[in-house]
Amino acid sequence: MGAPHPRGGSDSGRFAFLVMQEHPYGCEMLEQLLSRGLSPDLIVEEESGVAAEERSKFLDRIAGHRLAPSIASQAARAGVEIATVPAHTDEHCLELLEASSPRLLVLGGTRILRDRMLSSPPDGVLNSHPGLLPECRGSASPAWSVYHDIPVGSSCHLCTPGIDEGDLVGRREVPVRRGDRYEDICYRTLVMAGTLMGEALEAWTNGRLEEIRSPQGESPHPTFRNMPDELLAVVHRKLREETYRHYVGSS
Repeated sequence: MGAPHPRGGSDSGRFAFLVMQEHPYGCEMLEQLLSRGLSPDLIVEEESGVAAEERSKFLDRIAGHRLAPSIASQAARAGVEIATVPAHTDEHCLELLEASSPRLLVLGGTRILRDRMLSSPPDGVLNSHPGLLPECRGSASPAWSVYHDIPVGSSCHLCTPGIDEGDLVGRREVPVRRGDRYEDICYRTLVMAGTLMGEALEAWTNGRLEEIRSPQGESPHPTFRNMPDELLAVVHRKLREETYRHYVGSS
């Protein structure tokens, strides 16, 4: 697809939304942003084997819960252009973004981005993470939270080259109740991530992002990788036997 043509409006409120193709995380986030009147100037969607794998993984994690409408249907209703790229990390994606010149990038589920892309937009790159930062950086945050007895929650932060590092602009715990399944917890963090992104974008559009910005600090844990099946079985057992330490009402 060729270079997009920017829509009208003030340059100060223009942002691009990057998402893996029809990723449920991004679908939920986009729905929340549009409901707040926060419409991206451009959606850049990655169509790749990695995107398909990540979409399938997240659909499994939130099985049994409501799915937000597709990116395609939401974009059509809102009149937002979609550009498709083979990877958010390639030169074609960077060229698209340089042509549309957004002030800010908003990540709705992407790969780890290259340094050049992180430094491209003048107002930075916002990411929402389905785990509390700095305690739970990396992949499969709800699972690692339960496994290590870390409170479950979501965070929104400005991106730096480090994984899930950069100053916080939102952070909130989500309740875990006795009887909850792993899928329930994953869904709540997904929804909270969208909520935090909406709040951060509202602050940005109103010139207040610096007011809510704060350093993350250091994590007591390493950056987590995808959880192997044998450890995920421990997570399911802890929830089934209700031995997780941070249930609502626990002392």
